[in-house]
Amino acid sequence: MKFGVVVFPGSNCDQDAVDALTLLGQPVVKLWHKEHDLQGCDFIILPGGFAHGDYLRTGAIARFSPIMNEVIAHANRGGYLMGICNGFQVLAEARLVPGVLLRNSSQKYVCKNIYLKPQSSSVLLTAGLSQQAAFKIPIAHGEGRYFADADTLKQLNDNDQVIFRYCDEIGAITEAANPNGSLENIAGVANAQKNVFGMMPHPERAVDPLLNNTDGRIILEQLLSSVLV
Repeated sequence: MKFGVVVFPGSNCDQDAVDALTLLGQPVVKLWHKEHDLQGCDFIILPGGFAHGDYLRTGAIARFSPIMNEVIAHANRGGYLMGICNGFQVLAEARLVPGVLLRNSSQKYVCKNIYLKPQSSSVLLTAGLSQQAAFKIPIAHGEGRYFADADTLKQLNDNDQVIFRYCDEIGAITEAANPNGSLENIAGVANAQKNVFGMMPHPERAVDPLLNNTDGRIILEQLLSSVLV
């Protein structure tokens, strides 16, 4: 399995993703947004940051970067694709996952550790994780409020596409644990085919023991154990 991390002007978590995957022993390359070649990568990651300065809307310009034609084709062929934070916003703009990401209900940028509760038993990212566990993962975003219409929310829930919800440290999914006003505390979703994953929190920032938090490592190791079978 070869990983590719797309780099847009303004990406600032690309190296975090590369470092996390390298620490987990995976081959990984960076892919510049103007390229047209995925360099044989099997799994593509759209990292966090502020692609193209987040002008217009978050992810709106990055969605039209040349490499996105290849990324979209890769996903449509069933290839694995994951968007983290700004990458999730790009996925939503490209309509590779349902819903949109709106400005936080507080109208403020939020940067802190939160807790996540795995939800899906069929999406590879969470299938092997305990649905009773609460994982401490960093967030850093100003437009992370997940929104979708009622029909889309029903479809997401019926099809087991919600992958994480915000919770408190004991795993209770409450309004107080929701850092941005996301509907139903949704922190991440997958597409209907379940090969594309988007999430606002940053598991790649919680992998190295030097950071005193390796909950993100557990999530990424679960993903690797599924896709490397």
